[in-house]
This record gives sequence, structure tokens and C-alpha cells, in this order.
Amino acid sequence: MPCRSPALLLALLPLLLAGSLGGCGSLALRDPLHIDLVGLEPLPGQGLEMRFALKLRVQNPNDRALDYHGVALALELNGQPLASGVSDQRGQVPRFGEALLSVPVSISAFSAMRQAWGAAGYRSGQGLPYELSGKLAGGLFGTTRFTDRGVLNWPEPAAPQ
Repeated sequence: MPCRSPALLLALLPLLLAGSLGGCGSLALRDPLHIDLVGLEPLPGQGLEMRFALKLRVQNPNDRALDYHGVALALELNGQPLASGVSDQRGQVPRFGEALLSVPVSISAFSAMRQAWGAAGYRSGQGLPYELSGKLAGGLFGTTRFTDRGVLNWPEPAAPQ
């Protein structure tokens, strides 16, 4: 049905534009979260699978709290997939604050064998690169993705006395 009142449409146009710009204000750029892997606790698994509760410390350097209602992550070691996990937990990382998250992850027997095969040429003192990536779900525009990369440096064996 065609609009019979162009004046009404012209009057509503500024309101529509102002409303859409106000919505964009909630999408303001945020500083990235700082994620640290702080613990790993064994969980019961099935068959040849290994399961762990991965403990993450999430720091929010922003002036707005981050509400989330789900976590997903993947861990790579030495450029190969190692573990992945999801959790439907809900919570909040306070503004300029931190929270501790526990996410159950699974390591398949195939992933463990692939890592063991790749570590066959590993020498003590050599670093293994890792990458942890994931997201904190927060709704249509509130999902926050994160990545943490580094190198695991295993200590040299103790010298015989």
C-alpha cells in the first residue's frame, strides 16, 4: 500500500535516524578482554577421551560490565587442534574487574595421539606454541571473541649431582 502522507514520512525520518544512531552507541568499541589460562583439573571421560575443567581468568579493562550466557573455546598446541569445549554458564565480568570461568574441554584419543606423535621430535627446553581462542556469548551484538597465544617453555631437566 503506497504512503499517502509524504509529510508524515518526512516527520518520522529524523526519529528513525536518531533511533538507529542511538543503537550504534551501544556498539562502541571496547578494549579486548585479557584471558589467562590459570588451571586444569581432570574430569571423568568416556572411553579413550580425556576431559578437563579449563580454568580461565577473564579481565575486563572496560568501563562497562560484560554479561555473558555461554562460552565456547578451542585450544591448539604446536599448530594442531588439541581440545575444545562449550558451557552454557551465565555470568558477568564486572567493569574494570575480573571473573574466573571453568569450561569443560575434551581431548579426543586421536588428538592426543597426534600430539604425542608430533612431540616425538621435541627436545627439552624447546618451546611449544599454543593458541587459545573462543567467545563469550552475549546476544546479537554482545558476543566477545578472544584469543591468547604464547609458547609453553618446559624447564630443562635437573642436572645430575
